[in-house]
Amino acid sequence: MEIITGDTFDSWWKLHASRGGRENEETEETVREIIAAVRAEGDEALIRYGKKFDRSSPLGIEVPGEAAEEAWRKLSRDQADLCAALTLAAEHIRRFSEEQRRQFKDFEYSMGEGLVTGQRIVPLSRAAIYVPAGRFPLISTVLMGLVPAMTAGTGELLLVSPPLEDGIPDRRILGAAWIARRVCNSNAILRFFAMGGAQAIAALALGTESVPRCDIIAGPGNRYVAAAKRQLYGEVGIDFVAGPTDVLIIADKKTGSAETIAADMLAQAEHDVDARARVLVPDREMADSISAAIEKQLSFLSTVNPAPGSLDAGGLMVLYRDREEAIRIANTIAPEHLELQLEDPDQWIPSLVNYGSLFIGSLSAEVLGDYSAGVNHTLPTSGSARFTGGLSVRHFLKILTSLRCERGKAFELARKSAETIAQAEGLEAHAQSAALRCDAFLSALSRGEANGIR
Repeated sequence: MEIITGDTFDSWWKLHASRGGRENEETEETVREIIAAVRAEGDEALIRYGKKFDRSSPLGIEVPGEAAEEAWRKLSRDQADLCAALTLAAEHIRRFSEEQRRQFKDFEYSMGEGLVTGQRIVPLSRAAIYVPAGRFPLISTVLMGLVPAMTAGTGELLLVSPPLEDGIPDRRILGAAWIARRVCNSNAILRFFAMGGAQAIAALALGTESVPRCDIIAGPGNRYVAAAKRQLYGEVGIDFVAGPTDVLIIADKKTGSAETIAADMLAQAEHDVDARARVLVPDREMADSISAAIEKQLSFLSTVNPAPGSLDAGGLMVLYRDREEAIRIANTIAPEHLELQLEDPDQWIPSLVNYGSLFIGSLSAEVLGDYSAGVNHTLPTSGSARFTGGLSVRHFLKILTSLRCERGKAFELARKSAETIAQAEGLEAHAQSAALRCDAFLSALSRGEANGIR
């Protein structure tokens, strides 16, 4: 793991933060071919690519809903602890999502006499939640996607995950979906599809004989899934394009514990070798203590765990000089997860503006956000926290605006301003549309005498 000082961070970041290269170009080209095939061939292309990339390629892409209920019953019977944990997590996510939903309200607002603006909040009609199932089946991602969508009021939901050898997604993924439905008491239509990869994203965006076209696709995935979402955005809504997961921990010597910092870095690093675990500490002594704790804790992990490779490839410790330098570095990195293991975190928070989710205090382990605390774990990566937040109820809602006009002072001022701006832009028909709504025209119109007025 690399150790640098804060005054060398900028040059280090310029060298290491860039993305691209031949691998990305090859991924983008492969995905373009897959999308073109699904667009042209529909289910036939889905089945062909399933045979090539997935563990199996079922002819029946849609999974019967009874399979999810059966999976839930088996989960509650054979893995009662997991079922209870998922139920608690779903309840927390639902409560948090309901509070988010309450922040979005219909309203009308008067700008003055004759000019009333407004908005309506309308749920999307059909959403897809993509759940990866590579080395690790992301059971919790089911809840993180379905619960906010159900809380938003989405009418139809597609739960999509790659099939196992028997042609059906991991039963725990299906069982978690049924838990989400029960906890939310949702009336949404819930459908299940056994498909994965870029071909699944293409099917959801474009529609095929078996797969309906969706309004939005949410959920993480590998680089092919991310590339497909990026290429198809515009034909379908997406939450955001996810990259490798990352965490940044800011610690001081009074509150930061080498053991908990090491544990949280390893928890992040074990996702895969591309995951990035980073920490800002005040001095080399603390950095060395964390390194020693990491080595000790690594001895308890299996030899196949990718954490050592991840830390070797991209683990980083930065020795910061003062609060201002640490905050500047954190805002530059714009981490997916930002932990504050600090004595006075509330003094730092107002200046920290770029992160997916914030974990305040040494007890606030990022793993709680991953699973059970209620906040969403589908978060912006690769620095995209500079311009977007994590998955939430808002992704499944549309904000529709309205305008209601009557004759009055505010209306006339807005009408004249619109006419003036349209003339400045050289849009004559726009200017005429505004001009013909002047008081004189409207009065003549009400008397049936509007012909010829301009």
